[in-house]
Amino acid sequence: MLSQQEQKYIAGVDEVGRGPLAGPVVAAAVILDPNRPIVGLKDSKLLSEKKREHLFILIQQNALAWAVGYATVEEIDTLNILQAALLAMQRAVAGLQLAPEFALIDGNRCPQHLPCAAQAIIGGDRTVPAISAASIIAKVTRDREMLVWHEKYPQYGFKQHKGYGTREHLSALSAHGPSNIHRRSFAPVAALAGFGVIE
Repeated sequence: MLSQQEQKYIAGVDEVGRGPLAGPVVAAAVILDPNRPIVGLKDSKLLSEKKREHLFILIQQNALAWAVGYATVEEIDTLNILQAALLAMQRAVAGLQLAPEFALIDGNRCPQHLPCAAQAIIGGDRTVPAISAASIIAKVTRDREMLVWHEKYPQYGFKQHKGYGTREHLSALSAHGPSNIHRRSFAPVAALAGFGVIE
């Protein structure tokens, strides 16, 4: 890892959406401004929706750079969810308007083909502010996208569960079959392979 003197543009990187049965996996990369600290950053899963939305705006306003990367449902089904998540993180880092000199990745693996050196940090979204910020950006972005899909497919209840395999979601899947944003490679969806796909 870089020494304090070398640390200038350090990107925190995290992803959300590995577990859901539907929708993309979304990653974010954030380079915080040490001269404009943001109070209250923590793992997005530990924050209320209202607090995440508030911090989402603060991060956009105060970070030196931020970017989002996606991996589609088709890529998830083709590559597997781990590789798709790594791809989304790689795309997020590549999208930064400032070239990072180092990347801190939440988890135990670093994406390939990054433009800089990187270190994986297990639990980094709870201990590294830049990763916490990335977690928040990714979570709010994905949740908003699932709200859009809810408008197209209200029968699944995406507004409530954001694609996760809740009892209500599984019940809706059994009743209606999969939509074209459901992940065919995930067992509860694959079990309904006989259904026609809802476009």
